[in-house]
Amino acid sequence: MTLHITGAGPHTHTLFTVSRTMQAVIAALTPATGFALYQFGWPAIFLFLVTLLSAWLFEVASLWVARRPIAPFARDGSALLTGWLVAMTLPPYAPWWVGVLGSGIAIVIGKHLFGGLGQNLFNPAMVARAMLVIALPVQMTTWVVPPGLLNGPDLWQGLAITFAGAQEYDAISSASTLSQIQSQLGAGASMAEIAPTLPDLRARLIGLMPGSLGETSTLLILLGGLGLMAMRIISPVIPLSVLGALAVLSGISAALAPGRFAPPMLHLTSGSVMLCAFFIATDYVTSPVTAAGKMVYGIGIGALIFVIRSFGAFPEGVAFAVLLMNACTPLIETYVRPRIFGRTRSGKPLPAPGSPPRGKP
Repeated sequence: MTLHITGAGPHTHTLFTVSRTMQAVIAALTPATGFALYQFGWPAIFLFLVTLLSAWLFEVASLWVARRPIAPFARDGSALLTGWLVAMTLPPYAPWWVGVLGSGIAIVIGKHLFGGLGQNLFNPAMVARAMLVIALPVQMTTWVVPPGLLNGPDLWQGLAITFAGAQEYDAISSASTLSQIQSQLGAGASMAEIAPTLPDLRARLIGLMPGSLGETSTLLILLGGLGLMAMRIISPVIPLSVLGALAVLSGISAALAPGRFAPPMLHLTSGSVMLCAFFIATDYVTSPVTAAGKMVYGIGIGALIFVIRSFGAFPEGVAFAVLLMNACTPLIETYVRPRIFGRTRSGKPLPAPGSPPRGKP
């Protein structure tokens, strides 16, 4: 008797491996990132590179400590994408150590403490963002008006700003759109009084306003997300659910109390909600797998973003909304799941064909 040992081969084949998926997502982020780096100049470029490099180094160190093979995991692009998303959430003129700290939190705490790639419960970039906002409120809320690469700090001034904390370049500080709305509403102003002082729709779509790299160029981020949908890397269910829930809730609130709540278009084109809808909430590991589960998950994120923005202490609620719904993903998949073949939705076996109904002879 001959015993043949075979491996469990993949019976469903796809061109999109982990590495190729990460590369596709990075490619979709590149236009918006490149434009944002051009808008904010050398300090943003240096911070971006430091964050990416430190994310990769933390990945290698974590794999070495865990005694796992370094080469395949360090080259799959997941650490690079995590560092990329962390950089997109940082103020462009933040010091270098903020980027290193954010990468360390994302890779070590958000990813490898849960077991590594594919086993994390929470989105690593959003873990870093939330912890940085709580621990470093000043550094994480210091914004500048984008001067442009040619009109902003030169190479040496950029190095001094990022690595030495120098203030040689007289940057024009300003509040982000959401911070401005929150502060003025808190001072008793109405939305009718606030609206003329905010960046117009063109500025919000193109990216001519203060904010993080992920809050500029809403249009380019949207186009990148649509590209991922066209390639079928992400499903449209989560992005449409996030944006739809936010638009509906803000629309109803603005209709009932126009002086108190911002209109839907202002919500959809401000902050990092577009980045969240297409690049963060759609993370394979931390989101549900069924269409119904994705819808519940996306609606929950959109609703929480509106609630935190409108009633919370933080002007932007994306990170906290995503983390809260990440925690709910196992519960969602428990109650919203497809029927198993041969069983009812409650899990009981279906009666055999031709057999009498239960309870009858």
